[in-house]
Amino acid sequence: MAEQVSITKLPSGLTVLSERMDRVETVSFGAYIGAGTRHETAAENGVAHFLEHMAFKGTATRSAIDIAEAIEDVGGHINAYTSREQTAYYVKLLKEDLALGVDIIGDILCHSSFEPEELERERGVILQEIGQANDTPDDIIFDHFQTAAYPAQPMGRPVLGTESIIRGMKREALPGFMRAHYTPENMVIAASGNLHHDQVVELVGNHFADLPQAERADPMSADYMGGEYREARDLDQAHIVLGFASPGYGEPDYYPAMLLSTLLGGGMSSRLFQEIREKRGLVYSIYSFTAPAKDGGLFGIYAGTGESEAAELMPVTLEELAKVQHAITEAELNRACAQLKAGLLMSLESTGSRCEQLARQWQIFGRVIPAAETVRRIEAVTQADIKAVAAKIFRERPTLATLGPIAQVPKLAAIIDRLAA
Repeated sequence: MAEQVSITKLPSGLTVLSERMDRVETVSFGAYIGAGTRHETAAENGVAHFLEHMAFKGTATRSAIDIAEAIEDVGGHINAYTSREQTAYYVKLLKEDLALGVDIIGDILCHSSFEPEELERERGVILQEIGQANDTPDDIIFDHFQTAAYPAQPMGRPVLGTESIIRGMKREALPGFMRAHYTPENMVIAASGNLHHDQVVELVGNHFADLPQAERADPMSADYMGGEYREARDLDQAHIVLGFASPGYGEPDYYPAMLLSTLLGGGMSSRLFQEIREKRGLVYSIYSFTAPAKDGGLFGIYAGTGESEAAELMPVTLEELAKVQHAITEAELNRACAQLKAGLLMSLESTGSRCEQLARQWQIFGRVIPAAETVRRIEAVTQADIKAVAAKIFRERPTLATLGPIAQVPKLAAIIDRLAA
């Protein structure tokens, strides 16, 4: 992957990465800002996401409908997202429309107008989004899990913010956050597809010239604490997330933890799916996941189960966590390796995925990692490595979040006792 990557750092400090893909007819282009929920203060929680919404609502020369029509007139797609560590704005277009895409992304990041009427309209949209999340238990449970894992700190706050904070957020908070964080040194521009690097650099230089200059501030360190959230609600299913601290990006155990998650709960052949759904019929959905960050991360298991099945679910899950610390077959290791490698290599067929990978790797590691290097790291993991990382992770203080008919779900103290047995 990295052999075709071109890198230029502009005099402003803005880094431009591009990767040429001759056999496609499209380009993906994005601006990736190293700022998200964990860069907010408690009083402004949700501002990064609010700002992401408002960026599409008009600039000094374009209205919201102008932005939408300009992209869709050429059949393109424009979108954005906010996470705890990053905000991204990106487009996908036919190759001949790259200049338009760079122009529009640059315009919304440098010249957003934050018109009061648009702001109030979008405030209402975000409040509806918060309400929808609260009404979706298999969505909101992950926010409760995050808060319990990282209590009273930025890493534990919800990306959307809270209803009360969003209702009271002043207009100036949005351009203020943009001035502080949407700076050349805190932003990476990435492009992938049928393009020429020199053209990308020239376009970025023209359309991103008005980014604000500010000194980059490091966020508060993520301090995993572990804890419990329980909410009894009249639902058909109990939604449960059990998790632990796990390795972050770049840590030695990062790839063993990824493989552990895959073989434990990463597909229909995984241990949790086979034992808990296929053999016992206790759930419709169960899976494990990793959520790495720059400094640490989370390993989690999600399950949705009926009230009567909840009592049996947790002991069986904990038994699987104990087993994986002592025995992993070569077939399981090979299958998990194949799944991770296939996911990586299939993603390289997408200009959007490649674009995002370029930016993420540069922001985290300061370099672009060749796919062949990642494959080697995956293949180098042994059964002993996975057992060792499982023993390390599952002996951490756990975090438990439960929502629904939860009377039969064991409390955190009981889970801790069982893990220690």
